[in-house]
Amino acid sequence: AQCRRMEVMLRMLFLPSVLWTSPTADPLHWLKNISTDLFRSPGDIILGGLFPIHELTSNLSERSQPDDVYCDRLNTYGLSRALVMKFAVDEINNTPDLLPGTRLGFEVYDSCKQASVIMRPTMLFLSEKHSRGIRVLCNYTGYSTRVLAVIGPSTSEMVSITGKLFSFFLMPQISYGATSEKFSDKMLFPSFLRTVPSDKLQAEAMVHLVLEFGWNWIAVVGSEDEYGKQGVLQFSMLAAQQAICIAYEALIPIYSDPREAVDDILNRINQTKAGVVVLFTLTVATKALFSQVIQKKMKAVWIGSTAWALSEDITTIPGIQTVGTLLVFSNKNTQLSHFEIYAQQLFTLLEQERLQANSLDPPTSPSATETEFPLPEPCPDCWNLSQANMTMIREPQLQRTAFSVYSSVYSVAHALHQLLGCSATLCRRKDAEFFSWQVLEVLKKVSFTINNTKVTFDVNGNPSIGYEVLTWRWDRDVLRFQNIGTYEGKLVLNRSLIHWHTENSQVPNSTCSPNCTAGQVRRVKGFHSCCFDCIDCKEGTFQNNTEDFQCTDCPDRQWSTLRSTRCTDPTYHYLKWNQYESLGLILGAVLVLAGQAAVGVLFLRHRGTPLVQASGGPLCGVALLSLTGGCASLSLFLGKPGDAVCRLQQPFNAFFPAVALSIILAISLQVIYVTEFPGVTPSRLDSLRGPGSWMVVLTLCSVQAGLCGWFVQEGRPLSEYVSRMRITFVETFLRCEVEPMVGFGLMYGFNGLLALISFMCTFMAQKPAKQYNLARDITFSTLAYCVVWVVFIPIYTGLGEMNKSLAQMAAILLSNLGLVAAYFFPKCHLLLTHPELNTVDYFRTYLEGAPPPQDGQEQ
Repeated sequence: AQCRRMEVMLRMLFLPSVLWTSPTADPLHWLKNISTDLFRSPGDIILGGLFPIHELTSNLSERSQPDDVYCDRLNTYGLSRALVMKFAVDEINNTPDLLPGTRLGFEVYDSCKQASVIMRPTMLFLSEKHSRGIRVLCNYTGYSTRVLAVIGPSTSEMVSITGKLFSFFLMPQISYGATSEKFSDKMLFPSFLRTVPSDKLQAEAMVHLVLEFGWNWIAVVGSEDEYGKQGVLQFSMLAAQQAICIAYEALIPIYSDPREAVDDILNRINQTKAGVVVLFTLTVATKALFSQVIQKKMKAVWIGSTAWALSEDITTIPGIQTVGTLLVFSNKNTQLSHFEIYAQQLFTLLEQERLQANSLDPPTSPSATETEFPLPEPCPDCWNLSQANMTMIREPQLQRTAFSVYSSVYSVAHALHQLLGCSATLCRRKDAEFFSWQVLEVLKKVSFTINNTKVTFDVNGNPSIGYEVLTWRWDRDVLRFQNIGTYEGKLVLNRSLIHWHTENSQVPNSTCSPNCTAGQVRRVKGFHSCCFDCIDCKEGTFQNNTEDFQCTDCPDRQWSTLRSTRCTDPTYHYLKWNQYESLGLILGAVLVLAGQAAVGVLFLRHRGTPLVQASGGPLCGVALLSLTGGCASLSLFLGKPGDAVCRLQQPFNAFFPAVALSIILAISLQVIYVTEFPGVTPSRLDSLRGPGSWMVVLTLCSVQAGLCGWFVQEGRPLSEYVSRMRITFVETFLRCEVEPMVGFGLMYGFNGLLALISFMCTFMAQKPAKQYNLARDITFSTLAYCVVWVVFIPIYTGLGEMNKSLAQMAAILLSNLGLVAAYFFPKCHLLLTHPELNTVDYFRTYLEGAPPPQDGQEQ
C-alpha cells in the first residue's frame, strides 16, 4: 500500500510535465483538453451507454405510479465503468489513424439494474435522429436512430429486456457484462454481441475445475434472475454429461427479502453433506448467502462466478475469511495502462471547476442542461468527484473488468473504420449516410488487437477470451487475489498455490460415496448415480471400466478371481519332482524298491532251495519284478502330464499289482489244494505247480490286460479333456482324467477281487504242524492289500485334485509294501536267521503234497 501511494505521488508530481509536453514527445498530450462532462460528448457519430451508476433505494412492490422508482445510492463500480467508456471515446478521438476527421460522441444513462429505469434510455436511443420520438413505419431499413450502437447494459437480466428491442432495429448492442448463454441465439438476439465470455464457457470451466479435484457431489446455487437461472442450467447440464451429481440446486430471491430462503438453502446443503458449492449469483444474493454462512460457521469450497468474484461488497463482509476456500473465475486481466492517469486528470479538472464556481450552493455541472440531457442526468452528484475518489478506479474488480468496456467501444470504432473506408489519414465515406444495421454487419467480422489482446467475435457474438482462476488468500487479514490458473478451452492449474481450509491443507472431499476399489462396481442407490454401494465382482466376472455398474462376464476359456479387473487364461499346476510331497513319495518308493531288490537278490541266491521252491519258485521272481514295476510306475504321476503318460498311468498301476496278485492267487490255490485234498495232491501237484499255476497267472493277467485296454480305448486324450474343460478357475491342479470311472473301478476292483479270493482261500486253510505256514504269509499280504484300498476309497472321494494323486500314489506304494513285507520278508527272515530250516522236511507238505504231521508245534 505504501508503494502504491508513492507511485500515485510520483505520478501527480510528473503529471503537469506529462500533460504539457509536446504532442510529438508524449502520446497523452491530449489529456489537457478532455471534457469534464462525464456522461455526454457531442460527435459526428453517437454511441449509447447503459451503466448501473446507482442502486435501487425504493420498494418496487409499493409503486403506484410509473415514476415511483428511486435510485439514490451511488454504485461506484458502475460509475467507474461508465468513465472507462468516456476514456475509450476520448482516446479514440485522439488517435489520428483510427477515425481521422470523424469525431465519436456518446450518451450514457443510468440503468439502475431495473427494468422500469432502463426502458427510458432504451427508447431514447431508438428514437429518430435529432428527435425524441420513435416513428411507426412499415420499413425501418432507412430509419436513422439517435445512436448508432449501444454499449451495455451490464447484466443478463437487463439485456433480456433491451435485447429484443435493439434486435428489431438490428442496432448493435455490445454488452460488457451480460453472460447468459441464451443471448448466443442469433434467431432471438441477432444484434447482440459481448466482450465477456458466455456462461456456457464459464460453466465448462467450472466443470473442469470440479473434475480436476475429483468432486462429484456438488450443490449449485443461483440468483433468481436471468443470469443465475441460465448459469445454473448450463452448469447442471454440463455436469450431468461428466457424471457429476447435483446434490442440491436452489435460487436466491433478489427482489424480496432472501434471508428465509438462504437459511433453508444452507440447511439443505448441510443435509446433503456436499463439500463444494457453485455460486452463479449476483452480488446482492451472494452477500445475503455469505452473511448467514458466517453466522452458521459453515465451511466449504465455494466456486464463484465472475458476477461476484472480485466484488468489494463481498470481500468486505466481516468474517468472510472463515467460510472456507474460495475458488473464483475472472475475465482475463488486461490492464488499461493510461486509464488511471486519465482519471487523475479528470478528477483534477473537476476540482478546478468547482473551485472556479466558488458557490456556496450545491454545485451542479454547467453543462448539465435539460437540452443536452433529454432524460434526467445520470449522476448530478458526480460533479463532486475528486482525487479522494481515485480508490474506486484502483479496485481489483474494476481493474479486471475495465477492458470489457474498453474493447466494446473500440470494436465499434474499428467497425466504423471499415465502414467509412478510413485510412491512416482520412475516411473516404465520412459524409455518407449509413445505418445501425450496416454497422452490425461489419461489427460481427472485426478483428483487431489492443493492449496485446486480440478481439474477435464468433458467429454467436461471443469474444475470443477466456478466464483466470483465482483463489482468495489472506495474509495478515489482507485479502489478495492469487492467480492459480487459466481456462481457454483447457484448464491449466497450479494446485500448489491453493491454501485449503482443511486440516493439513488437504484437498477437501466432496463425494456422495467413497470410490470403489479395483474389482468393484457401483450399485446405485437413490436417484443419483454418484450415490452407490460397492459390489465385489464375483469369480468369473471382472470390472471392465471404473464407471461400470455391472460386472462383465469373462470370455470363453478365461476366468477371474474375486474382485478382478481382468480375466486370464487358466494356469495349470502339476506334481513336480522337487515338491516336498513328491520327494517324500519318491524316497518311500526307493526304499520299497531297495527292499524288493534285496529280496530278489536273496531269493536268486537261494533259488534251488526248498523255501524258494515252495514259495513259488520262478513265479516269485515274476511277482517281485511286477511289484518293482508297480513302484516304478509311480513316476507317471510326477512331472507335466501328457497324452501318452495319461494313457499309461492308470493301466500300469493296475496291471503290475495284478501280476503279483495273480501269482499269489495261484499259490493260494496250491495251498488250499494241498491242505484240503491231501489224498489226490501228490499225483497232480507237479501239474498244478507247473503249467497250472502259469495258466492261472496268464489267464488272470489277460483279463486285467483286457480291462486296461478297454479303459485306454474309452478314455479321452488329456489334450481333448483340457480343451473341453469348463473353465471355472484361474489356477488348478492338472491330473490325468480318470475316465471312464467304470473302467477305473473294474481294473482296481479286479485286483481287490484277486486279493480277496486269495485271502479267503488261505484264511481257513489248515496249518501244517512242524512245517512252514505259507498260508499265513498269503493271508496277511492280501489282507494288507485289501485294507489299504478299502481305506483309500472314502478318503479319495473327498480330496482335491492334487491330493487325489498323492493319495493314489501313497495307496499304490503302501499296498506294494504290504505285499512285499507280508509275503516275502518272513521268508527272508528265515533264510537269514534260520538257514537250517530251509529243508525239504520243513516244506514237504507244499513240495510233495504229503499230509502234514498230526503232532508237534507249528513254526
